[in-house]
Order: sequence, then structure tokens, then C-alpha cells
Amino acid sequence: MALSPPPRTSGPATTARVRRPLLARFSPPQLIALTFALGLLVGGLILALPVMHGEGRRVSFLQALFTATSALCVTGLNVIDPSRDFNRLGQVVILLLIQVGGVGILTFGTLFALLTRRRVNYSERIRLAQQVSAFSAGDVVPLIRNIFLYTFIIEAVGAVLLAFRFVPLEGWGQGLFYALFHSVSAFNNAGFALYSDNYVRFVGDDFVSLVTALLIILGGTGFLVQLNVVAHLLNPRRNRLLVHSKLVLTMMGVLLLVGTLSYLALEWDNPKTLAPLAFGDKLLASFFQSVVTRTAGYNTLDYGAMELATLFITIILMFIGANPGSTGGGIKTSTFYVMMASAWSMVRGRGEVTLFNRRIDRETVIRAMTVGLLSIGLVNLMFILLLVFNSRADILFVQLFFESVSAFATVGLSMNATPLLNPAQQIVIILLMYLGRIGPLTFAVAFNSREEADLVKYPAEKDILIG
Repeated sequence: MALSPPPRTSGPATTARVRRPLLARFSPPQLIALTFALGLLVGGLILALPVMHGEGRRVSFLQALFTATSALCVTGLNVIDPSRDFNRLGQVVILLLIQVGGVGILTFGTLFALLTRRRVNYSERIRLAQQVSAFSAGDVVPLIRNIFLYTFIIEAVGAVLLAFRFVPLEGWGQGLFYALFHSVSAFNNAGFALYSDNYVRFVGDDFVSLVTALLIILGGTGFLVQLNVVAHLLNPRRNRLLVHSKLVLTMMGVLLLVGTLSYLALEWDNPKTLAPLAFGDKLLASFFQSVVTRTAGYNTLDYGAMELATLFITIILMFIGANPGSTGGGIKTSTFYVMMASAWSMVRGRGEVTLFNRRIDRETVIRAMTVGLLSIGLVNLMFILLLVFNSRADILFVQLFFESVSAFATVGLSMNATPLLNPAQQIVIILLMYLGRIGPLTFAVAFNSREEADLVKYPAEKDILIG
């Protein structure tokens, strides 16, 4: 007796087996790139609405898109004045974009999933781990909870502290909003200010400068590092200080010291910056500029009036940026260290890069070199485009280069050239801020879906001369 073949299943069962959820079809780099692109587009459309604009002000879509990109990518560059061109509702939207952009769009999506008690599957954990620079996907959901708790506590404390200064200056309603806005902006390293001169009026105000600087440092340190430090302080025996934490904390201290001394020495006699200030105010202003170059964007001095040597130091500090997993940008302190350490090891004739009696693996070194080279190439390419599109004789070469690095590193500092950019140049800066926020390596990997295994290993060639 012949057996008949089993009936073919059709309908919903087969469809459910074949189709995957939409988000599952994207790799982590692709999802990060797409969510930020969608976010800045939606933000631009919202800020372009007339209901968002100040009385008698008109903001074009390109200007709104530039502002939304700068806020979502926590940069701080502006072609218009947010304190005048946007009303309170528009400023609230900017504040929300800064908060979402600083912590991460996918991270906020996970928060809503947790609030609705939806289970976060493994593929989602992988994407989140990449966005927050977590070491593994296993503990990423508890990490997200801690990140939000930590973020909101620090921002709330910062707002309370700043309220002691802003409420007497602006009154209760506006003063409290200003305190919250600048606390969120500082912690997320955004650099947006609700004053037309940014923070120049507070150059001698030690309270506002130090509170803002502390918020910037905490936001730029990195969530993993801060949670590791807190856990280590609470229980040193059980929670050791990670090598990564030691590295970034050491780099932070060195860069802050180098930056402070550089500004103090190079601008000491500059009549347009430090010269008119007393010694204490000079030291405070130098320290503040050293902090903000780590991708914060606030300024108490006029960068358009600084010496060329100071600007060069600033460009280097901006390009290095903050720490991995933080709200800041740049190539990151750990990347810079690995690049320099590998070069120094080669000079000394040592084959391996070591750090705190640990060996840095070859893949990490290659990744650091790749990030560095891609970043240098991207900045120079966009800088050339800014030069090509430049139509004003009063915009200097150094201003455009400064603007390029500031946009890529999501710093937000400017030599007063941003409002002078034409539409083509504004689009270039928008692209730079976007690529700088998601990272050039993430963007490159996002559009290279093929993963080719090394099935064939070719013989090594050592006759290629280098250097």
C-alpha cells in the first residue's frame, strides 16, 4: 500500500515560520545608522513647524534639520540662535532630542519595552550592547536600567544645583527650565545653551562653570566605567577595577591637565581671551575650555579670538574626544591610547602592546587603527567639500577645518563660522555630525552585509618596505 505524502501546510503557520520581525532583519550597525537617520529627519520636520518658532521668527526646513541633527547627535553647532528662533515648545523638543540622542535611540526603545513588560530577545540585546559599548549582551538589560537611573539622578542633581544661579537671574519659571535644560545639555555633552553668547557671560562664575564642567566630565566618562568605579568603591574585593576603566580614567586625567596648562600658557597674554582676567578666573577658564573640548561644546571664551597654537591644541583634543560608551564623540580616548601605544611598541621593537600588565590583543589594535584612519579620512574629505562649496572670502581656512573636526567629534565649538555657512556647507556639516555620532566604522560595517570567512590563507609577504 503506497503511502500518500503528508499534506502541505499553508496559511498563517507557514508564513509565521518564514517571516522575521522587521527589526530582526537589520544588523546592529544597520539599525543604529537607520534609527539615528530617521530620528534626525523626524526631529527636523517637527522643528520646522511654525508652532515651534519664536515670535516673528521663521526657520527653514534646512535650518530645522541642522538644529535637530545637532541636538540628536549631541553636538551643539547652530546656524541659528535656539534662544531666540525657537519658543519654549521648540526648546523642549530640542531638550528631548538631546536626551534621546545622548543615551541612544535603541536604549530608549528598550526602556519602553521594559516599562510595558515586554521581553527583550537576544538579537535586541546584541544591538543594545553595540550601542552602549557593553562587553557582552548577557547583562545588557540590567545595564540599561542602571544607565537610565544614573542619568536621571545626575541630571536632576545638576538641575537643582544650577537652579541656585539661574532662578535669581531668570525668575522661577524660566530659571528652573534653564537649569534643567543646561543640566541635560551638559551631561549629554551637547553644548546647547539658551544664551546668545553661550557661556561667555559665566567666564568668572566659578559655581556655574564647575557644576557644568562636572556634568560634562560625568557624561563623557562612560556609563560602564562609572558603574564599575561605583561598584569597586562599594565592594573593592568583589568588584575589581577593570583595565578599561583604569585606561580611560588615566587618559581623562592626562588630557584635562594637558589642556588646562596649554590654554593657560598660550592664551595668558591674549587681550581678547585670558589677559583681562584675574589669575583665579584665568585658571577657571582654562580648565573649563579643557573640559568642553572633550565634545561638550560650551565656551566661556571666544574661540574666534584665540591664538593659532591654541586652536591646534583644541583640534587635537576635540578629535580624541570622550570615552567609549559615553555621551561624547571623537575617536575616543581608548582608541587614541591603543594607536599611540602600538606605535611606541613598534619603535621599541616590541611585538605586543601591553597595558597595566595585560596584553592588548591584535584585533583591538587593528580596530583602533581602522577607526583612526577612517576618521581622519572622513574629516579631510568633508573639509575638502567645505572648501569646494565655500563662497565667502571672509571665512578662513582654519575656521572650516576647525568646523569639520568639531562636527565630526560632536563637540559643537566654533570659530563663529557656523552661521556663515551656505546651504551646501550646512548639508556637509549635517553629514559629519551624523557620521561622527554613530561612528565611521559602524556606518561602514552597516552597509557591508557580507561576512567572508578566510577560507584561503595566502603566504605572507615581508618584502614590502614601510616608512
